[in-house]
Amino acid sequence: MPTKKELLQQPIQHINIAEHNVVPLVDAMAHMAYSARDLNRAANIYDMMLRDTECGVILCLAGSLISAGLQKVIVDMVRNNMVDAIVSTGANIVDQDFFEALGFRHYIAGDEYKYGAGDADLREMMIDRIYDTFIDEEELRICDETTEKVINGMKPGAYSSREYIREMGKYLKENGRTPEKGNADSIILACYEKGVPIFCPAFSDCSFGFGIVAHQHARQGKPVCSIDSGKDFYELTQIKIQNPTTGLLMIGGGVPKNFAQDIVVAADILGVEASMHKYAIQITVADSRDGALSGSTLKEASSWGKVDLTYEQMVYSEATIAFPLIAGYAFHKKAQAKRTEKRFSEKLEPVTA
Repeated sequence: MPTKKELLQQPIQHINIAEHNVVPLVDAMAHMAYSARDLNRAANIYDMMLRDTECGVILCLAGSLISAGLQKVIVDMVRNNMVDAIVSTGANIVDQDFFEALGFRHYIAGDEYKYGAGDADLREMMIDRIYDTFIDEEELRICDETTEKVINGMKPGAYSSREYIREMGKYLKENGRTPEKGNADSIILACYEKGVPIFCPAFSDCSFGFGIVAHQHARQGKPVCSIDSGKDFYELTQIKIQNPTTGLLMIGGGVPKNFAQDIVVAADILGVEASMHKYAIQITVADSRDGALSGSTLKEASSWGKVDLTYEQMVYSEATIAFPLIAGYAFHKKAQAKRTEKRFSEKLEPVTA
C-alpha cells in the first residue's frame, strides 16, 4: 500500500479557458446531433445572456466541481463580469474553493480507487476520496478551524450565507491569500472584490457547518452567530426585484437550482410582478423519470412560472466536459465586452448613517 505522501503527489490542475479558443469546435457542433447540438445552442444562449447587458446572470453550482478542476473557469467568469451572483452547495465554496484559497490542494487518484478499492486504507491515512480525486482530511480540519475563526470574529447574530462568505473573502484579503501576494486566486476572493454575492442555501452541509457547530458549542449560554436561511432567500429575491431581467446558468441541480428558480415566485408573493427567468441553461446527467429536481426539465419549470421557454436549453453532459466549452465559447467571442459590474453584494448591505 502506498504511503499518504505518495498518494498525494499529483495536484488537480484547473483548466484555463483563456488558453483554449473553443469557438470553432463549438460552432461545428451546430451541424451535429444529440448533446453536441444541444451544447452549441446552450453556448449561444449564454452568449446572448451576456450581450443582454440588462440581464443579471446567476450561476448555480451543484456537484463536486472545484475539486474536479473547474475553479479557474469560475474565477475568470467572475473577473470578466460574466456572472453577477452565485448560488452553490457549501462544499464547492468552502470545502473546495476556500480550502484551496488557504493553500491546500485536491489530488488525482489512481483509476484503481474509483470504485472503492482501498477506501478502508484511505480512511486510516485520513485521505478522503471524491470519485477519482483525493483530499487530505487533516488539511480539511484546518479549513474547519479557519471557518470557526472567521465566525468568532463576527458580532453574534443571525446572518445570511452571503454575509458569512463575504467575511471569508475579507479574511483571505486581509491575510494575504491573494494573487498579489503570490497565492492562487479563488472564487470567494474574486466575488468579494467584484461585489458578486454567493449564496449557499444549505450552508451547514459543508466545512462551514463544522465551524459553526464548534462556535456554538464553545459559547453555550452566550450569544452566538447563526444562519438565517430566510434572509438568504429574501436577499436573492431582492436581486430579482431590483434587476428584473435574469438568466440562469446551472451546473447540476438540487438545492441551488430550486433556490434560484424560486425567486420568481417569491417576488410574486411579495406583490411584485416579476418576469420569469428570460434565459436558462442546465448541464446535468440526471433524467426526469424519478421526479427529482436535478433532472426536471426547464420546460417543466415553465409550468411553475419560473423559466421562459424562448431561450432555454438542457445539456445532458458531465460538467467537466460541457461547462468549459460553454463558458469558453462566450469568453472568446467577447460576449462580456460591454458588461459592467452590477455589484449586487453592495445593494444588499444595510444602509448606514
